[in-house]
Amino acid sequence: MTDPTGQGVLADRQIAAMIDSGAIGLDRAPAADQIQPASLDLRLGARAWRVRASFLPGAEATLADRLDQFAMHEIDLGPGAVLEKGCVYLVPLMERLSLPDDVTAVANAKSSTGRLDLFTRLITDRGTEFDRIDAGYDGPLYAEVSPRSFSVLARPGMRLNQIRFRRGRAELDDAALRELHARNQLVDGPAHIDNGLGFSVDLRQRDGGIVGYRAKPHTGLIDLDRLNHYAIDDFWEPVHARDGRIILDPGAFYILVSRESVHVPPDCAAEMAPYLAMVGEFRVHYAGFFDPGFGHAAAGGHGSRGVLEVRCHEAPFALEHGQIVGRLVYERMSERPGRLYGADLKSNYQGQGLKLSKHFRTA
Repeated sequence: MTDPTGQGVLADRQIAAMIDSGAIGLDRAPAADQIQPASLDLRLGARAWRVRASFLPGAEATLADRLDQFAMHEIDLGPGAVLEKGCVYLVPLMERLSLPDDVTAVANAKSSTGRLDLFTRLITDRGTEFDRIDAGYDGPLYAEVSPRSFSVLARPGMRLNQIRFRRGRAELDDAALRELHARNQLVDGPAHIDNGLGFSVDLRQRDGGIVGYRAKPHTGLIDLDRLNHYAIDDFWEPVHARDGRIILDPGAFYILVSRESVHVPPDCAAEMAPYLAMVGEFRVHYAGFFDPGFGHAAAGGHGSRGVLEVRCHEAPFALEHGQIVGRLVYERMSERPGRLYGADLKSNYQGQGLKLSKHFRTA
């Protein structure tokens, strides 16, 4: 499935070569596990600005040119700083880019970031879109961070989002996706392929009747460095289904799980499309990048459920068990990674079912 011409999503060894060549610049030496199989974790810098609104610089301006119009005050992250729920922050990152003319980039929140409802997007100078970087971009990177459900304690070096790089066309069309499924069994049931691989929601009763979790509206602070630390009941309330159905409340944030177990072969990556207007007024995923090896048997997965980070919009919505709520877009790798998710590096969510972020105690 990897392209012999080198087109596709760049793998870990190619990302390391970009660091060596200066195409990726670092303010600080990279962490040992910063390079993932098909992406690079991005690290918060030493300061942040509280801004009054989310914004993009626009095609003719740098972010610094526009900051005076939006900044309210500057924050030193060095000793640790609280990023408050409902506020918007702008944080310079420790990484910058000097991309070749044939390489584009795209960013998304990391899994734990999305599961905390910590809305995070990448911004560049002269940017007209969030999370998308054109070939040849030369400049700094910034993270927009907006805690939606919980206030968090952040420090320099924390990794809230990740970036991946593409050369040429990477996305598989439906014909190629059907061929891939025939060889690899991408899901453990029927494959609904239409502009990607459809996935549905699992609302079957589990132990105690729980089918998901809903964020509580008034909670304490989450220190992002504290793993397996917080009691679930202090931050989440259980969600129970009635006859395989739940009602989503507008504005509320839910953690649910896909009915299908997902498999991403070693020579592919996948991304959850975040929103399908035709299936209901809700967003299904805020992170959604699956590394090569996710759910792969050789990486200890044997299929892994997709955790769904759901926010309903506009009106209450009845969600039914088995309802298709989104799609997975598969992409070919430029080369097979040297390491796989779940096999060669610490992977918190391999083989997962319904699972909150790694900050909450599992027992």
